[in-house]
Amino acid sequence: MSRPVTLFTGQWADLPLSELAPLAKQMGYDGLELACWGDHFDVQRALEEDGYVRGVRDLLARHGLECLAISNHLVGQAVCDRIDERHRAILPPHVWGDGDPALVQRRAAGEMADTARAARRLGVGVVNGFTGSSIWHSLYAFPPTDQAYWDRGFEDFAERWTPILDVFGNEGVNFALEVHPTEIAFDTASAERALEALGHHPRFGFNYDPSHLGYQGVDYVGFLRRFAERIFHVHMKDVWWGHGSGEAGVFGGHTSFGDPRRAWDFRSLGRGDVRFEEVIVALGDIGYAGPLSVEWEDARMDRVHGATESAAFVRHLDFPRSVLAFDAAFERKA
Repeated sequence: MSRPVTLFTGQWADLPLSELAPLAKQMGYDGLELACWGDHFDVQRALEEDGYVRGVRDLLARHGLECLAISNHLVGQAVCDRIDERHRAILPPHVWGDGDPALVQRRAAGEMADTARAARRLGVGVVNGFTGSSIWHSLYAFPPTDQAYWDRGFEDFAERWTPILDVFGNEGVNFALEVHPTEIAFDTASAERALEALGHHPRFGFNYDPSHLGYQGVDYVGFLRRFAERIFHVHMKDVWWGHGSGEAGVFGGHTSFGDPRRAWDFRSLGRGDVRFEEVIVALGDIGYAGPLSVEWEDARMDRVHGATESAAFVRHLDFPRSVLAFDAAFERKA
C-alpha cells in the first residue's frame, strides 16, 4: 500500500479549516497535517474545551480526510531563539505576552509541552516543528568563533528541550524537528550534534524535508540513510538551485523569494532539482511508512494549481514496497 499523501496547512492558514478541507480533498489529498496557527488547530482549545478535538476530527471526516501529524513551528522557534520584534508577528498573544525575551522563551517551552498533550488528545503521534537556535547568528565564523562557543549553544538547546521532550515521552508522542536554516540542526553534521546534545532522546527525531538540504549542497538522500530510525515524518517540497543571475548566493542576499537574482528558490513539486525518485527509494529502504506531506511553496505559481499538481506528482511517484524477491519465481522447488 502506498503512503498517504497529505497537505501541510501552514501556508494556507489564511483560509478557515472549513474552507480548506473540501479544497484539499478536491486537490487530491488523503489528509491534512494541521498547523497550530490560523484556525486549523488550537492547542489550548484542544486542552480546555470539551468537544473541540472531536469537532476537528468530524470536520475532516466529513470530507474524507485524516490527520496523522500536527505542526507547531512558530512557537517552537521561540524556545531557543534570541527573541526580537520579528517573533511578535508569529507568536500567539499568550506566548508573546509583554515581549520580555526570557519570559517569551519560557512560555514557548510551556506551549510546546502542551502541544504534545494536545496531539495525544487528537490521536496523532507526531508533532513537527522548529527549535530555534541561540547560535544561528554565528553561522559564519567571524568574528572568530571557537567550538566552545557553539558547544554552549547546543547545551542551551538541550537544557531547554529535554524537559519538553520528557513531556512528549509521557504522552507517547514524537517531536520531529524540520532540519532547516535558523534551527539548531540545519544539515547532517549539526543534526548529529543535536542528537548527541540530547543524549539521543528517544522522542527526538526529524521531519525530513529535502528542499532545505539540497541547495546547501548536503547529501539529502544520505541524510535518510544516516538517520533511518529518526525519520518521524516527511515533507515533500522541491527547490531549484543554480538558476539565478548569480547576484544573490546561497545566503539569499537579503532578497525576497521569487527574486530572479536568487541562486535558489522553492518550486512546486517536480519543477525543481530534488531527485525525488531517489528519495522514495531511500524511504522504502529504511521502512518509512508514514505520510508524504506536501509543503507547497512556489512564489511564481498559483497555489491551488501548484498544490493540485503536487498531489498528483507524489501519488504518481510513490509505490508500495515489494514483499517478495522479484526473481523468486525462477527458483525450482525441491
